Amino acid sequence: MQQMLKGKKALVTGGTAGIGREIALQFARQGASVAIFGTNEERAKAVLEELEKAKISEEQKFAYYLVDVAHSKNVEGTVANILKDWSHIDILVNNAGITRDNLLMRMSEEDWDLVVDVNLKSVYNTCRVLARSMMKARSGKIINITSVIGLTGNAGQTNYAASKSGMIGFSKSLAKELASRNVCVNCIAPGYIETQMTQELPAQVKEAVLSKIPLSRIGQPSDIAYAALFLASDLANYITGQVLTVDGGMVI
Repeated sequence: MQQMLKGKKALVTGGTAGIGREIALQFARQGASVAIFGTNEERAKAVLEELEKAKISEEQKFAYYLVDVAHSKNVEGTVANILKDWSHIDILVNNAGITRDNLLMRMSEEDWDLVVDVNLKSVYNTCRVLARSMMKARSGKIINITSVIGLTGNAGQTNYAASKSGMIGFSKSLAKELASRNVCVNCIAPGYIETQMTQELPAQVKEAVLSKIPLSRIGQPSDIAYAALFLASDLANYITGQVLTVDGGMVI
């Protein structure tokens, strides 16, 4: 199925690598214009080139912005500039995320604050500045990339689990606030996905995780991108406030 997002305009945070990159590319292949947020200019330029190659229409536009999504003023100013150039954003994907794992008794306040700010406060920052525009247009899709850890918890990841669980509560509440204006808000909860973040885990940890996946394989960024494409498309116009778990059956 082609051009599921023809004429749509999307913003993807954390769009320079892994899941965010794949979502941006999938949206471009389906006809959307895409802006990405990231903090690494070299990677952003590389993704921009890939987006240009993936486009199916000359009307599509692509751009990247170096933005620290944890900082409200930075996000607010950048989104204002995008809206000036593009007039509106139809789809927002909050994918930016980091980990700073440790047992709680050893976790520094700095690592707690950093993870919560990047993973959760960033969602507040982007949604707050785009909600008014989407409500005015009486249309919009917000997709927040949480994690199965936000559903199950995990030893050594209290900060990460809290931030990802917080995204779910945030999304359900925002879905109720925006539903009357035809704006849908949903979450995707990835399981174990092959990205740079997971590749750094020890082999024994990877084997232990794999043993818990009924489908017996590690997920790929494309698995998450296809789910995001569905939620961003008109196929999901009657879905809001939901958590779509894409994990190969880990948390059945």
